[in-house]
Amino acid sequence: MKTLLLFLVTALAEIIGCYLPWLWLRKQGSPWLLVPAAASLALFAWLLTLHPTATGRVYAAYGGVYVCVALLWLWLVDSVKPSRWDLLGGSLCLLGMAVIMFAPRSN
Repeated sequence: MKTLLLFLVTALAEIIGCYLPWLWLRKQGSPWLLVPAAASLALFAWLLTLHPTATGRVYAAYGGVYVCVALLWLWLVDSVKPSRWDLLGGSLCLLGMAVIMFAPRSN
């Protein structure tokens, strides 16, 4: 559960760090949006270092959680309800994350 929560917070930090420059560039937002965007992306990078397993495995598994958080963002921020295909794809991504992170391993 701790791993999944850490991935969720990491994905949120990345999405916010990318969304704020998007607001600045596409929606004529304030350039000051870049300050919290940079802080959010720095937080994202730091959060990835907190996982106790190999970086490649963390990056691969994180991608699955990121997809699901992005779909949640689509629904809550963009006001677009995910389709059943979005939900199926997100579920498959989460299943992949679980296999990568929680499969038994020999040393």
